[in-house]
Amino acid sequence: MHFLLDGRTLEAKEGETLLAVLDRERIELPHVCFKEGLAPVETCETCLVECDGRLVRACSTRVSEGLSFSILRAAAAREESMGRLLREHQLVCSVCDKNGDCELHRAALISRIRTQAYRPKGYPPDDSNPFYRYDPDHCILCGRCVEACQDLVVNEVLTMDWKADPPRVVWGEHDPINESSCVSCGACVTVCPVDALMPKTFVGQGGYLTGLSGPVRSRLIGITKAVEPALGGFRAVLRASELEARARTSLIRKTKTVCPFCGVGCTFDAWTRGNRLLKVQPRPEGPANGLATCVKGKFGLDFLRSPDRLTHPLLREGGQLREVPWDRALDAVVSRLKEIVQRFGPDAVGVIANCTGSNEEAYLTQKLARAVLGTHNVDNCARYCQAPATTGLFRTVGIGGDAGSLEDVAGADLVITFGSNTAESHPVLASKIKRARKLNGQRLVVVDPRRQWLADHADQFVCPRSGTDVFLLNALARLLLDRDWVDRSFLEARVNGLQEFAEALGPFTLEEAERVTGVPRKEIEELAERVHAARSVAILWAMGVTQHQSGSETSTAISNLLLLTGNYGRPHTGAYPLRGHANVQGTSDFGCLPAFLPGYERTDDPAVVAKYGSRWGVPLPTRRGLTSTEMVEAALDGKLKALLIFGEDKLLADAREDRTARALSGLSLLVVTELFRTRTAELAHVVLPAAASLEKEGTFVNTERRIQRFYPALDPPGEAREELWILQEIARRLGAPWRYGRPAEVMEEVSGLAGYFAGVTYDRLEGYRSLQWPVDREGRDSPVLYRERFEFPDGKARLVPARWLPALAPDGEYDCLLDNGRMLEHFHWGNLTWRSPGLAEKVPEVLVEVPIALAEERGIGDGDWVRVRSSFGGVKARAVRSSRVTGRTLYLAIHGREEAAVNRLTTAAQDPVTRTPAYKEVPVALERIPTGTPGPSPRRRNDPRLHATVPQVGIRVEERRARPEYSSLADGNGPSPRGGRGAFPAGAPEELSKRPPGPG
Repeated sequence: MHFLLDGRTLEAKEGETLLAVLDRERIELPHVCFKEGLAPVETCETCLVECDGRLVRACSTRVSEGLSFSILRAAAAREESMGRLLREHQLVCSVCDKNGDCELHRAALISRIRTQAYRPKGYPPDDSNPFYRYDPDHCILCGRCVEACQDLVVNEVLTMDWKADPPRVVWGEHDPINESSCVSCGACVTVCPVDALMPKTFVGQGGYLTGLSGPVRSRLIGITKAVEPALGGFRAVLRASELEARARTSLIRKTKTVCPFCGVGCTFDAWTRGNRLLKVQPRPEGPANGLATCVKGKFGLDFLRSPDRLTHPLLREGGQLREVPWDRALDAVVSRLKEIVQRFGPDAVGVIANCTGSNEEAYLTQKLARAVLGTHNVDNCARYCQAPATTGLFRTVGIGGDAGSLEDVAGADLVITFGSNTAESHPVLASKIKRARKLNGQRLVVVDPRRQWLADHADQFVCPRSGTDVFLLNALARLLLDRDWVDRSFLEARVNGLQEFAEALGPFTLEEAERVTGVPRKEIEELAERVHAARSVAILWAMGVTQHQSGSETSTAISNLLLLTGNYGRPHTGAYPLRGHANVQGTSDFGCLPAFLPGYERTDDPAVVAKYGSRWGVPLPTRRGLTSTEMVEAALDGKLKALLIFGEDKLLADAREDRTARALSGLSLLVVTELFRTRTAELAHVVLPAAASLEKEGTFVNTERRIQRFYPALDPPGEAREELWILQEIARRLGAPWRYGRPAEVMEEVSGLAGYFAGVTYDRLEGYRSLQWPVDREGRDSPVLYRERFEFPDGKARLVPARWLPALAPDGEYDCLLDNGRMLEHFHWGNLTWRSPGLAEKVPEVLVEVPIALAEERGIGDGDWVRVRSSFGGVKARAVRSSRVTGRTLYLAIHGREEAAVNRLTTAAQDPVTRTPAYKEVPVALERIPTGTPGPSPRRRNDPRLHATVPQVGIRVEERRARPEYSSLADGNGPSPRGGRGAFPAGAPEELSKRPPGPG
């Protein structure tokens, strides 16, 4: 469509705003409150233009055919709007950390305004949060931070108090930041256009003059303001600050990277000065996260410069680990490997790949095992979590990955989560779901034995007995079939095995389901009605499902349910097993599994083995490889003599810590490549210091099969090296002619072998570009799987009956059940996050959640020490009464250290198909430890779980405009990208009012 701008004809796309067109055409127009990635908040009005005689906001006015706009005729109105903003914020740019990145500064330069009438607000800064600070005197009241908190990440903490004099941003009910429900995700800091919200690591580090002491800084500001009139206003000072900002480009480097924590795959720019990380800045083009982050990704990367980092190789001599040169350490590794292989054969060696290493390093890890050592004994930590999910998908649809993208989840009519504490384990994905429900009317069902955080946003919370999900799903499938609420045309055209499947569902009646699962029949029927009514269904699941003996069966049942209802092969449908580590998906994709080569090409397929053997120039082994859990058993049996572990704290990862310690201690050679001296590293014969992902180049694959590049933002400390280098040095010493100069060369080799990655090149992944595998040779990727066929020879999916395997249950002495999982502030084994001072301050210890009724029965109060015992061991921790757990189910986060480590309790039970430990099936005894006088409550005021949220939609801009000093200058707008900023949009839930505190 075409329109006029000051007499010039321009072209716009359907639904495009005027500001978007101007940005694309590089036509300058001031704007401050608008931020790509957020809905327009419409507060600053510095982007006013004239449209057919009316003043409208360019940020929210959609262009339509034949409209006529004028920038020139609205200049006076924009100057008045800019003057209002400049009353809120003193322009002292050269001494400001934000100079060069300040949107108020940029808008002031574009406008004609030359003076400001700044008025301090008089509120003290809030410095209480360990990660960021808020200075009201610098705040321009644009509302971006509130919009981000309320409607982007939907943590619903920030509001604007428009009735205060002067107005200000508030947390909770006018609480200090650190005593509110703020989860420190940092979205408010990311979107602040000025320096009102700043990461503490960046304060004083942004420029040449920003680190000045308070008195010196104040004198310099005073001098600057005194000479402004003589210079004709502040524009000359702004121009001078532009020179200082340009000089900063050599001081601060911005490097795109991928978050090293969970599998969501958040991308952002790492801002560094020298070899110091200053801040994390996500960008709207980040495909998985946009502007969103969680507390770990935004503020928890300070582990990189922990004094505990390994900086030199360590070799065990005289019973002690001592620093040695690289050559000596590597020669020790290789000489012992040669001896073991020569004496006991290649299968006496096992290799564990790094789930936070790159895809290229994963590929070389499995290549080292197969082509150099001669064994398929290679695995990764997917064995502990997502192997059952992959198995269920392999059985039914043929590909062991998410059926679509995270945007498909956000666009689904109904989302169901099984065994996923999404809001704490995958918080950025949880934000997408919360946003879709709040603003678009998406329906949400949470199924979990514990009422975790996301359940507070759900339309239905279903609480089955632990380990009974497969029975619930089978009963649900039978009910849908009985009522003919299935997609018959889809089943006939695209699915095999319906008759056998239906017959296998005979025992799974509603009556029996209620007895086994504890879920009332009425709730199961309600869930079936929701599935039947939904236009599209996406199901998410995680360790609460997979870490059971029935993990593979439950994952199969989830996929069966989606097939029955035709919820595959379309946008906004499908199965989404959520990956836990940053590259656990990619480490599996690139071949670090005993039965699969890269791209899930099978090791028992002679053609596949011949292809790889030919390319690598060696015959490949034909013997079956061992899984990670089987390697422990083989070590205990004396069959496994050597183990190379890359980036995994196996002592804390595997079930039964005591047993794993015996296995590792009995090895003839244990080599650990790590960032820190972990519990596993302390048992090693050789420890090799590794570079972290922010210190090297490579690619990750996130939970939605998205391949993304990362670049080196920092130098590794001391003599730490990339695993790419370490793997090649070991291979060369073992006689392999490896000569990979850059990770791109490794990816080129992979794309020439594995069909799923045929079109993957570093050029196609440049910057923020990404690809979702499978990728054909022309570079076309697959955001949605199964559009035309499923991954079986006949192209049809398969309904596979899911077996019911009863879980271990409380009984006799062990009359309670221990549930366990992640919490927001820490990550998995804790080796990274406990070394972040801010994260450790927010959550200094893990607590045992005890149901209130059970706590009263046992005389346990908040803060009491308790001992939790299983038949394999015990832990000691402080207790907290919790309404999140019921009956005799306890909850303990998996991040506990020493006496609170969960794996002291876990059992020997496993999924019989994948050998994944049944971490969630832990019958335990609970007892209070008498300590005399009760101690203080472990609940600290800085715990966001203690505080209520304050939900609303938008910033309630109409309240701002009701004040005379902020009355709107606009005459009205055309159709807006989003409706009224203070009212709830159509489809939004009606119950949006103050929500209760979070988990706990």
